[in-house]
Amino acid sequence: MSERKPNARTLKTRKALCEALAELLIEKKLHKVTVQEIADKADVNRVTFYKHFVDVYDLYDKMEEETLIDLGLLALRLEELPAEEFFTDLLSYILEHRAVFRMVFSPNSTGQLRDKLSKMVEGVFRQVESERTGSHIRDSRLVYLTRYRAQGCLAVISMWAEDGFSEPLAFIVKTITELDGRTGELFA
Repeated sequence: MSERKPNARTLKTRKALCEALAELLIEKKLHKVTVQEIADKADVNRVTFYKHFVDVYDLYDKMEEETLIDLGLLALRLEELPAEEFFTDLLSYILEHRAVFRMVFSPNSTGQLRDKLSKMVEGVFRQVESERTGSHIRDSRLVYLTRYRAQGCLAVISMWAEDGFSEPLAFIVKTITELDGRTGELFA
């Protein structure tokens, strides 16, 4: 049996619920968030919440899964695009989903999504550099440099999120592109 594609109203409701949870997770820990708080913040009733998700943890898991899939698809484009264009696409996605990323880098975050995001970015950088330089994927120098590169990019994104995305997108793109370019020179 095939699943029906969600309509625009369903997608809008799911997005509102995700953003509501993300905003609440900036203020408090996941285990302290209630379905009623999410429903109130998303301006829907509890029944509507339960039409889409089993509980708060199901919503969090789905939000995490969707975010990682979207970022994974973006990360695969790293090899194809010039650095500035890649970072523009990546940071535009983050800005569009700012509530989720403020939550990701919040002190109240579970840390799960941040850790998975970090590992994914590091893995993509390592794969790209391994192919580009002909290094073995487990080469110690490559492992250390890609960890440094990934953590540097995430540190800038984290700071941007913690500051409420107050700096313009173009400024952050330029900053990360320049820093990442300098880090990339270490692979030569």
